[in-house]
Amino acid sequence: MPVLSNPKHERFAQELAKGKSQGDAYEAAGYTPCDQNASRLIRNDKIQARLLELQSKGAERAVVTIESLMREAGEIQEAAVASNQLSAATAALTVKAKLAGLWVDKSDNTNTNRNIDASSVSDAELAAIVEANGSAGAATPKIDTSKLN
Repeated sequence: MPVLSNPKHERFAQELAKGKSQGDAYEAAGYTPCDQNASRLIRNDKIQARLLELQSKGAERAVVTIESLMREAGEIQEAAVASNQLSAATAALTVKAKLAGLWVDKSDNTNTNRNIDASSVSDAELAAIVEANGSAGAATPKIDTSKLN
């Protein structure tokens, strides 16, 4: 449906499509505030048809799916390969893999700390744990366990 010939009707439909209430859209269109007239105008067949058209266009633009993102990433990858931009092609491939759930960013956790209640561990056991973990660390001091119980 083309733009409504009456500019106030068109603006009323556009404001309704943006989510404004009947009264607010009626006033934004340039009419004197009147809820009864706004209610009557919204029942106009041409305005209803135009409103439906505006809402459906907005819905089409708002639809972003994994499928559409995968398609776009594929197109970008093809263009990058054609331009011999291999790093861009690799980046697009990575994006596609992430979207498909086939790529998971992981980071190695090198934390060797254990949740140990020091009150339930003897001094010798605690020293052995510290010594064992200290050998993997860089500058962890060694503990002389011979002086402990």
